[in-house]
Amino acid sequence: MKSIAQKEFISTLRDRRFVVLSALVLALLLTATLVGRASFRTLQRERQLAQTTVNDQFRNQPARHPHRVAHYGSFAFRPRSGLSLLDAGVDSFTGSAVYLEAHQQNSVNFSQAQQSGSLIRFGEMTVAFVLQLLVPLLIIFLCFGAFTQERETGTLQLLLAQGTTLRQVAWGKIRGYCQAVALVVAPALALAAALLFTGEEFASNTDLLARLVLFGLSYAVYFFLFVVGSVVVSARQASSRAALVTLLGLWILGGIILPKATANLGASLYPTITKAQMDAEVHEEAQHGVNGHDPHDQRAAAIKAALLKKYGVDSEEKLPVSVAGVQMAAGEAYSARVYQQHFAALNATYEQQNRLSDWAGLLNPYQAIRPLSMGLAGSDFTHYVHFQQAAEAYRYGLVQRLNGLQASMGYGDKERRLDAHTWRELPVFAYRAPNLHWALPHLFLPVAALLLWAMVLSWLGLRLISKTSIA
Repeated sequence: MKSIAQKEFISTLRDRRFVVLSALVLALLLTATLVGRASFRTLQRERQLAQTTVNDQFRNQPARHPHRVAHYGSFAFRPRSGLSLLDAGVDSFTGSAVYLEAHQQNSVNFSQAQQSGSLIRFGEMTVAFVLQLLVPLLIIFLCFGAFTQERETGTLQLLLAQGTTLRQVAWGKIRGYCQAVALVVAPALALAAALLFTGEEFASNTDLLARLVLFGLSYAVYFFLFVVGSVVVSARQASSRAALVTLLGLWILGGIILPKATANLGASLYPTITKAQMDAEVHEEAQHGVNGHDPHDQRAAAIKAALLKKYGVDSEEKLPVSVAGVQMAAGEAYSARVYQQHFAALNATYEQQNRLSDWAGLLNPYQAIRPLSMGLAGSDFTHYVHFQQAAEAYRYGLVQRLNGLQASMGYGDKERRLDAHTWRELPVFAYRAPNLHWALPHLFLPVAALLLWAMVLSWLGLRLISKTSIA
């Protein structure tokens, strides 16, 4: 097996077609890595500057009423995750900033897709794109003649005559081809690691290192699947042409047709409402109650009556707190609860759509590696939702703190202002991305699908090879 692997590896390196194709793929990988790093640094620097600017603007406001400060609001900018330079995931489509204000939960806007041409819909030239689609294509052109060429030249019978089994021949070829593929992919991943861990922002980041290691191992398993699958198809086909056509058909089916079909099926089975519909429903329930019989005016009147009873006074002027501030806080709590219910329902629908695609990974390894790659890179939907929830939690806490300041001002607060230094004591938004331990449970199904493919294909595929005719 070792001799066969060495022979295949050397023969591959002498093949001009492989040299040309591998050079192109390697060039694309290195270019995508360098471009991704440059884009990452530019976007990260811009977002950090923007976040610092809006934080300073918020803290340096003049003397104002707290409610006006709540409506002045602030912005939350989502920082890019370290491995997003390898796999941008959904980051280009989900937006980068959200406006935080009182009484309103805004969506994340200003995505790259909104500001780019229509070509972005065909995918970005990222490292993940090359690894997921182009490297498997290189493997197909490398391995389609693994057995058919041996059979056509008559050398397969000579190998078997020396006491070698078909299974040993297959494993030797798989080992040799894996070495050749590693020769193409390893430099790009080494460059990515060098670019990541020589930057000041990633120094001694053990979580990022663990993500990168799992990222590389995941793709190693993915490439192994294509090598084994290509060798199996070559063994079962009568000619090299038939093997190549079959493998290309499977590549098109798995990389283009099935993902699109699954996405369309998910959207049909689990339709979502539009943002306008959701905003209208949230506003309606916040104003008239979840059940439609608890209007905002009645809730406000009940709060005022409860305050008068609590403090034992008969008029608003005698209260030690501002009724408007207390009502604002209660209204904010009610509308936030309504929003969270609708937001959870919408995310549950998206999760159902994504889960359908994840289950499809049991039928298509491409649909197993794609969510796994995005999840490890921190650029998938779950990481995006984590940012949304963190921004909303900050918005709610800030608004309620301002409502509390207004309530503490007492009656006649509308004519008063708080000193400018008050705003400097308020916390500013600082997002901390979740670690790998948080992300792994969301990636269980893609990991299981990829490993299941590896085990089944190794066992079943090589069993089929052992039953292949050598004639």
